[in-house]
Amino acid sequence: LVMAGAKLAGTKPQQSPSLSDDAAEFQRIVNEMWSSPNVLKGSIADAMATINVKEDVVIKNAVAKILYRHRKTANQDIYWLNNRSENIEDIEATFRVSGKVPELWFAETGKTEPLSYQITNAVTKVKLHMEPNDALFVVFKNTAIKTTVELPAVKIKELATINGTWDISFQKDRGAPAAAKMDKLISLTDNADNGIKYFSGTATYTKTITALANWFTKDAELWLNLGDVKNIAEVSVNGKPLGIVWKKPFRVNATGALKAGDNKLEIKVTNLWVNRLIGDAQPGVTNKITFTTMPFYQANSPLLPSGLLGPVQL
Repeated sequence: LVMAGAKLAGTKPQQSPSLSDDAAEFQRIVNEMWSSPNVLKGSIADAMATINVKEDVVIKNAVAKILYRHRKTANQDIYWLNNRSENIEDIEATFRVSGKVPELWFAETGKTEPLSYQITNAVTKVKLHMEPNDALFVVFKNTAIKTTVELPAVKIKELATINGTWDISFQKDRGAPAAAKMDKLISLTDNADNGIKYFSGTATYTKTITALANWFTKDAELWLNLGDVKNIAEVSVNGKPLGIVWKKPFRVNATGALKAGDNKLEIKVTNLWVNRLIGDAQPGVTNKITFTTMPFYQANSPLLPSGLLGPVQL
């Protein structure tokens, strides 16, 4: 391949993995190949620069590394980008694609949004907002008529923080009382009742909230932000399911479910088994709720934060 003109990039081999090869002949072939101008030295990035091939995706302004993959179809370029950190990332991404309009596709919901973009020098630049542990698709498909498109920025306004007492009911047969009240949102592990402190399962938080009439304006969306959740939540407003949230940001679109006046908010929060296992390991416990083949947690093991931690905001 090298003698035929193919470009090769890689580390020069030191020896053959075979015990039957002629070591001298092996080194002769290696030296002959690595003296060819078609064998590129350095890293893959160095090799690509040598033959004037631009990087497929260049990410700027990222705190952590953003991973990506690129797939092509007959008429589309599909890029998958992944933020594997707890950071919120506002990045500029440059794609080695020209002449096509980029769209933002959300893997979790299947929804799509247009993107602002700039096409120059055979690449397309877009600005992306990525939440912690976020994954997005940027899809290029339709022919671009304009080389620059700048969309108006989305404006976010905090309407209210939901304070006050919450009613909580607990999944039965898990050691907790049937119901309790909480004056403010704190971890269940901070509760004085051991049944709640060591609870593992689904706790249902309910509360009536009042929505003002002036919140409902044309072209505005109402979103419910749960703040922090340990560990997964299912949300409904006035009996209408709004979906399940399982990572930051723990928020759902409540447009169409909320109405002016009183609204019933229900949030079902499911945590991990750890706290119940620790509770069952406490001295004097005779009626254990869990069973494991090994004592993975002891009585003094640290409890994990659990439940709806908030703050809950609109």
